[in-house]
Amino acid sequence: MAPFCVSDEHAVAVSAERLWKVFMDASAMPKVCAGFVDDIEVEGDGSPGTIYTMKLNPGAGVGSTYKTRVAVCDSATHVLKSDVLEVESKVGKLKSHSTETKLEGTDSGSCVAKIKVEYELEDGSSLSPEKEKTIVDGYYGMLKMIEDYLVAHPAEYA
Repeated sequence: MAPFCVSDEHAVAVSAERLWKVFMDASAMPKVCAGFVDDIEVEGDGSPGTIYTMKLNPGAGVGSTYKTRVAVCDSATHVLKSDVLEVESKVGKLKSHSTETKLEGTDSGSCVAKIKVEYELEDGSSLSPEKEKTIVDGYYGMLKMIEDYLVAHPAEYA
């Protein structure tokens, strides 16, 4: 069965270039997502094949580890696609799960973040719209933390 897909987009109050710089600096995650990401381990140089393992804060209530492998990393178009290798899911038993984030600049120094999540459940069914929203909202929650950090620290990643 083909994977199911859910997507959404949100305006972000910082430029695509600044946000992309944070995405490419994995060591920044514990700082820009303080209280959510405690640590990050990187196996690789950020190019396709690189594995990121985020150690999540137990107080965040979303599990302890989020592990991904980069499938696409295109700095020219600000597209990052990753296969999720390990995650504790509140929505069901996932057979596979991938994410694609695309940042599109606007003329106001801000950007639009477009997130697409493809998933397959072990039982072959699809998620309810509420559970699909839970997945997308989780990614935007982290993006919002990064945005808030960058707005509060305008000289960083400038």
